[in-house]
Amino acid sequence: MQSFMFNMVLSELEDACGRDNVSISTADKLSYGVDYFWIGRKWADAGRPLPTADFIVRPGSPEAVSKVLKIANYYKIPVQTWGGGSGSQGAALPMAGGILLDTKRMNKLIAVDEMSRTITAETGMIFQTLEWYAGERGYSIQHIPSCLTCGTVGGALAHRGIGIMSTKYGKIDDQCLSLEVVLPNGDIINTLPVPKHAAGPDLMQMFIGSEGTLGVITKATFKLFELPETRKFYSFLFKTFGDGILAGRDILQKMKPSILRLYDEAETVSIIKKIVGVEKHGSFMNLALEGNAEIVAIEEKMLREIIARYDAFDTGEEYGEKWYKNRVTFFYPGHIMDIPQMFGTMDTVATYDRVEPIYYAMKHAIEDNFEGVRFIAHCSHWYEWGTMIYDRFIMDHPPEDPDEAVRLHNEIWNAGVRAALENGGVINDHHGVGLKLSRLMKEQYGPAMQVFEALKKGLDPNGIMNPYKLGL
Repeated sequence: MQSFMFNMVLSELEDACGRDNVSISTADKLSYGVDYFWIGRKWADAGRPLPTADFIVRPGSPEAVSKVLKIANYYKIPVQTWGGGSGSQGAALPMAGGILLDTKRMNKLIAVDEMSRTITAETGMIFQTLEWYAGERGYSIQHIPSCLTCGTVGGALAHRGIGIMSTKYGKIDDQCLSLEVVLPNGDIINTLPVPKHAAGPDLMQMFIGSEGTLGVITKATFKLFELPETRKFYSFLFKTFGDGILAGRDILQKMKPSILRLYDEAETVSIIKKIVGVEKHGSFMNLALEGNAEIVAIEEKMLREIIARYDAFDTGEEYGEKWYKNRVTFFYPGHIMDIPQMFGTMDTVATYDRVEPIYYAMKHAIEDNFEGVRFIAHCSHWYEWGTMIYDRFIMDHPPEDPDEAVRLHNEIWNAGVRAALENGGVINDHHGVGLKLSRLMKEQYGPAMQVFEALKKGLDPNGIMNPYKLGL
């Protein structure tokens, strides 16, 4: 009976997507069993079994997605949506088997509206491709994350992503204007053409950051920005990390740099000595101003006045230019941390009064309790009210036994993230929650978690969409 029903479901999925766009091959299943989630990669490296779907489907339109979800709902089969597979939180992994829905065939550019300065595309498109389309016309979306060349439009929306230009241009939820979404029951809906207007809660924001738990985002419209007339880089060395945080706060009250990165003393050592070549200790800041040349000149004057108040050392423009040219290269093999190392990015965000206490609480929670683990951090996305801490733990020689290594990995995450929560931070700024942080959602939200749970129950009563993710 099981084999009979398996083949019945397979034939229905083939009818929905086309026979060539449905696979049950072992090779395909394994290729979707690991993304950039450290535990998945450790499992693969150790030759352990990976989570695999029963069916891989590649729909080419929202209508095909609708058919797939209607089939899944009828048979109560789990569905996990897959974009580029570049996520670090395991949000796309098919932990419940069932259907893995790869969106990348939905990769068409739909419209460029130069009058309204908007661009619309299907969400299976790699974001770099969308940025190229914008660039051909002299514009940019200014969503430039490290996964630009391998992450999809839908992936950026699913985990509420952020790019290096966020301090000036905003996060993905600021840059996006409207969405098309296929609900779990197969209905295709569109949010209104403009966001944040006075007609009830913002429907679009209910789906951005929902990580495939409330439906499948199939189309999105974004703002376009004219390419800047000029972009100038600056870099400074502060005596302490705390001085740099205060300077960043003061800068954000006067201007909006496109790039503003402040490194703690531990991460500064590798940057200053290896790249800039300055034999000094402190906290390094890399900054870029861009836009109209006359306005940038005024901003530069104000910038230098702020920097002077904190007695920071000017390390020149060279590093900023080098960093910008290599902003994606840093994440390629040979440059980024990799197996067999154990590592993780525990990005959190807080108001200015809590940033430094959170930083030290997390640093002590990790370095004082886990031998051989180091903690480094920088602040790379800034707001008028606070900044995020892009912190990493790194262990060069973790346990070789996969079970022991995974247990230690989760203990380190628990200690670091709970230290952030206890001191006024949140569990995540922009990498998403996925499977990795799912267990901590209730600790962060408490009774407020029932709002998410009610929304999930109302839209997905059969619980088919991306089980075990986002704490739902």
